[in-house]
Amino acid sequence: MKLKVILVEPEYPINLGAIARVMKNFGVTDLILVNPKVSPNNKIARKFAVHAVDILENAKIHESLEEALNRIDLAIGTSGLAGDDYIPERVPISPEEFAKRLSIYDGEIGLVFGRESRGLDNEELKKLDFTVTIPTSEKYPIMNLSHAVAVILYEVYKQKLKNSPTEVKEKLRKSTRQERERLVEFWAKFLDILEYPKDLEKRRFYVLMFKRFLGRGFIYAKEVHSLYSPLRRAIKLLERCKDDIN
Repeated sequence: MKLKVILVEPEYPINLGAIARVMKNFGVTDLILVNPKVSPNNKIARKFAVHAVDILENAKIHESLEEALNRIDLAIGTSGLAGDDYIPERVPISPEEFAKRLSIYDGEIGLVFGRESRGLDNEELKKLDFTVTIPTSEKYPIMNLSHAVAVILYEVYKQKLKNSPTEVKEKLRKSTRQERERLVEFWAKFLDILEYPKDLEKRRFYVLMFKRFLGRGFIYAKEVHSLYSPLRRAIKLLERCKDDIN
C-alpha cells in the first residue's frame, strides 16, 4: 500500500509546512498539491516543515483534482459537513475503521483534503470513492487542516504497527481505479441500452451509487474482472435485439 496526501487548493503556508512535518512523523512522503494558493517554496511553509522540507521540495503540483486522481488507484475524501445534495455513505467511516480497511490494500491510495476555508465541494466529493469523517464536538466540529491530516495519518500508522511482517499474509491484488472505472462504464452502458430508468438524472444517480458501492468494498481485481464478461455479454445481446427490432 502506498499512501499519498492530496491537498486541494491549500491556502495557508503554516498549514502546508505543518502537514509536511506530520507526514514525515508518520512515514508518508508523497505530497500532491492541486492548484495551490501557496507555493511549497514559501519561506513560512518551509520554516514550519522543520526537518520535512524535502517533502515540500518533492511535492507534485497539478492544476485539477482529475489530474491528481489519475495518479492513484483509490481516492478517499475527508469531509466534515456536506451539502444537501451530496450522497453520503450509508455508514460514516471513522479514521480508525478506514485504517483497518487500508491495512489489507496494496495499491496507491490518495487521501484527499479540501481547502481550509470551505473544504471539498460536492462535485469534488462525488469524484472520490468514499469519505472519512473525524468525530468532533458539535460545539466546534470543524478541525484545522493540519490537525485533521495528523489524526488520520496517526490511525493509519498505528494500524501499520499492529501488522508485523510475520503476521502479514500474501493478499490478493486489489482492483485499480482504472479497473473499477471500466466496470462503472459497462454498468452505465447497460442502463442506457435498457433505457432504465427513463429519467436521465435518476439513471446517473444509479451509476454514481454503483461507483460508491465499488469504492466502499475494497473490491479485488479478480472480482471486478468477473463482472466484465456478463455485463459485456448482456450489452451485446440487448444491442442485437434492438437491431432485430429495427
